[in-house]
Amino acid sequence: MTAYLLERAWVDGAVRDDVLVEIEGGRFTAVTPGGSGARLLAGLTIPGLVNDHSHAFHRALRGRTQRERGTFWTWREQMYAVAERLTPDTYFDLARATYREMVAAGYTAVSEFHYLHEPEPGMGDALRSAAVEAGIRLTLLDTCYVSSGFGAPPEGVQTRYSDGTAQRWAERVGDGPAAIHSVRAVPRDQLHVFRGRAPLHVHLSEQVAENEACLAAYGVTPTRLLHEEGLLGPGTTVVHATHLTDDDITLLGSTRTNVCITPTTERDLADGIGPSRRLAGAGCRVSIGSDSHAVIDPFEELRGLEMDERLATQVRGHWSAAELLVIGTRHTIRVGEPADLVTIDTTSPRTAGTGADENTAVFAATGADVTHVVAAGERVYTSNDDEAIGRELDAAMGALWPRP
Repeated sequence: MTAYLLERAWVDGAVRDDVLVEIEGGRFTAVTPGGSGARLLAGLTIPGLVNDHSHAFHRALRGRTQRERGTFWTWREQMYAVAERLTPDTYFDLARATYREMVAAGYTAVSEFHYLHEPEPGMGDALRSAAVEAGIRLTLLDTCYVSSGFGAPPEGVQTRYSDGTAQRWAERVGDGPAAIHSVRAVPRDQLHVFRGRAPLHVHLSEQVAENEACLAAYGVTPTRLLHEEGLLGPGTTVVHATHLTDDDITLLGSTRTNVCITPTTERDLADGIGPSRRLAGAGCRVSIGSDSHAVIDPFEELRGLEMDERLATQVRGHWSAAELLVIGTRHTIRVGEPADLVTIDTTSPRTAGTGADENTAVFAATGADVTHVVAAGERVYTSNDDEAIGRELDAAMGALWPRP
């Protein structure tokens, strides 16, 4: 049995002092406010945060795509150049370092949207091993990608993503978590292969051009297409959902489809602002993801939901801090739940004097304020690990971007 005394902790929707937690088998066996007599975690502790959308290899692009004007489509060409060079060994190193950066920022679980399949076997195994070594819980979403756009064959590096058809993809993958890259990457007459699969993730309406091409090809929006093919529902998570019609929002909400918003990536790629508040009001469960890893910071993603709504509407107060923490976490600090804990320094230059409550976590803290992370009862990070993580990231990048 492992025990911690949490100086302050967000429990049952409120911040409480001196919370004693006991852990066995990776789960909480006791949660007692007003406790004592265990190792102290000083600061504010919240449940582990969930990164619901990741492309680990995109981390290699950070700081290297800002030199010229462009759009998502010009950035995509730079992303392809990295994808073409990766091998299982270099991908393992890159993913392990990226997942360690996630853990250091407070993420204890990640959904990896994985489409780098061929010609190198073992890419998925590299991701699984990397997650184990980093101490993060991984959902590997093997992704179907068989078209470069609405029936066109894969081009260039895209050929390594493709199984040829969705049916051959299904034969290779079998049961388990899955993803459709997008409605442009899987033809409509092959979408039936995914009916009944859960969890199922899909990029949706990330760019206006995708919507226009879908309307031209099928006469409906991407959301309506997925609905007509029986692919919306509580087992499906659509990612981005940036450019939606009123009808799209109604369809997503009425089917209780999950929506993953990635504010820092939408911002970095100039994609736009997704209607997160309207989607939640319609009935969708909202989550966050770091996607392209321009930033790995769950607190920045969470406050991005609110701040971007402010920019779009010129009104404050769309999301409360408590609502945003619910979005960012999958579990609570409660008996029987997975024992994932993230402790935030409440005395840093960013957090001091802010109240040491849920507003501190969401609207003041950054990933740099995380001092201690426990996943399934095991310590997976303290701030003393930062230097080693930095060296590992530097080495992984050096293998992909050799210095002259």
